[in-house]
Amino acid sequence: MKKVPIIATVVVVAAVAAMIALGIWQLQRAQWKDSLIAQYRAAETLPPIAFPAMAPGKSLPLFRRATGTCLRPAAHRAIAGANRAGDSGYAHIVHCVTGAEGPGMAVELGWSKDPQAKYQWTGGQVDGIIAPDRQQRIRLVALNAPPGLEPSALPSLDAIPQNHRMYAIQWFAFAAIAALIYGLALRKRWLGR
Repeated sequence: MKKVPIIATVVVVAAVAAMIALGIWQLQRAQWKDSLIAQYRAAETLPPIAFPAMAPGKSLPLFRRATGTCLRPAAHRAIAGANRAGDSGYAHIVHCVTGAEGPGMAVELGWSKDPQAKYQWTGGQVDGIIAPDRQQRIRLVALNAPPGLEPSALPSLDAIPQNHRMYAIQWFAFAAIAALIYGLALRKRWLGR
């Protein structure tokens, strides 16, 4: 009977176990993402809220309708975005002062082809839908755009990737392939080829 190389076997078994663990983790992430999407889908049907001040660690009320008041615009940025027709361009986001000590509010006012587009807006009440924001965690995507801009595309659940099950299949396939290749290598060694 031929000997099994111990070090190589330990390395392959550890690698296969790690890949299986990663596949299981991706399945757990898929369940988490499913519940998150269900929560967001339910938020779309809830009544509007006042635009919230978000404490760190709190769950975000994404995809919910909200109303906020911008006392005055304080800063502006343009990021890649789309309009409601799906055309690519720039979403114009204004950072607003909401009170003397308030946390402020990010409002996606609208869309244009030009990142330097001129528009007329001095603040006021904004109705919109809450979307994620990289700088302020959340922003309000305005339902209506001021003169000089077109309405931005509204946040969509279709934009949330749910590919964890596919990643799990990949990890399980990698584990099976690694085990098969090692088995073939052992077979070749034992047959003396």
